[in-house]
Order: sequence, then C-alpha cells, then structure tokens
Amino acid sequence: MDTSIQAHPITILLVEDNPGDVRLIKEVFKDGKVMNSLNVAKDGMEALAFLHDPSNELPDLILLDLNLPRKKGLEVLDEIKSDPGLRRIPVIILTTSSEEDDIYKSYDLHAGAYLTKPVELNEFITVIRNLE
Repeated sequence: MDTSIQAHPITILLVEDNPGDVRLIKEVFKDGKVMNSLNVAKDGMEALAFLHDPSNELPDLILLDLNLPRKKGLEVLDEIKSDPGLRRIPVIILTTSSEEDDIYKSYDLHAGAYLTKPVELNEFITVIRNLE
C-alpha cells in the first residue's frame, strides 16, 4: 500500500515589501514538500492589480503582510473579502505586528489565520515550513 501523499501544485500570492523576507520565504518553499507557484506583490496596490488582472491565475492562498506601502494590508484584506470573485481565497496574515487590535481586525475581516513573523531566523523558517 502506497502511503505517500501526492501533493498538487498550489499558487500562492505573497504580498510582502521586505526583500529579505521575500527571499527567505522563496527559499523555504523551494526546499519544501509542496510544489507551488509563488507570485510576489511588493505592496497592496500591486496585489490588488494582480488579483484583478484577468490574465493572472487566481491564487489558492494569499500570504499578506499588514505593514505595506501605498495600501495597508488590512485595506487589501477588506477589498479581497468584499469582492465576490476573490472572497473565497484563504488569506493568511504574516506580519511583524502582534498588536491585539491588528489581530482582531484581521479576523473581523475574515483572515484565515494570523501569524506573527518571529525575529529569530530559525523560528521564522519554522513558521514558513508550517504553512506547507
């Protein structure tokens, strides 16, 4: 009996303005067990443009930072969850903010999960691996 799990590729939209975090997340996913396609948006406006561009495949998952230039993460989350064509896409908040208000607002806007980025590199890698 074959007990191996056959993973199907998933499409992820990472909305992150920190190039170091982007690079690290790409590396962890590349080394992981789940095959995926990772698209990156550097701010909230770029993320929404990506999601509304009919030539792009909609992602299976969105990893969203809250502290973004041009349009903040909570505004992006609100727009995603208010759009009938996007609202079913799971959104995981991945941010440095551990403010209670940010956590409550994220869940009020129907975030699927709220993960705080650890400062320690090994802990951060563990958080990203657990996403898989």
